[in-house]
Amino acid sequence: MPYVPVPKDLTTVKTKVAFNLTKRQLICFGGAAVVGIPTYLLTRNVLGDTGAIMALVAVALPFFFFAMYERNGQPLEKILKNIYITRFKRPKIRPYKTDNFYAVLERQSKLDKEVTAIVSNENRKT
Repeated sequence: MPYVPVPKDLTTVKTKVAFNLTKRQLICFGGAAVVGIPTYLLTRNVLGDTGAIMALVAVALPFFFFAMYERNGQPLEKILKNIYITRFKRPKIRPYKTDNFYAVLERQSKLDKEVTAIVSNENRKT
């Protein structure tokens, strides 16, 4: 009887569409072909074959990274988005601030005492 390994965590299993590639990988490889082939054909006469191949690789390489790179279950664009947010959008220094319920009650108590003092002073004046 043949043995088939079944992963314990089924969230890591990805559906393969064609050529044992996922839909995401097919789209990225298609984008690499759409950008890379015209780059090669347009630069072949100017740069020669070797230069055109290097230009093709330089233009298509980001698409391959987006298709294949994954860390901790996150694709490259999510990693880049997180890096952008932490570097440029969020403040560099994040002070630790607690939300202490008892401090809120204490402030409210002080305000209540202050209001009653003001009201009692106004009642004495009249």
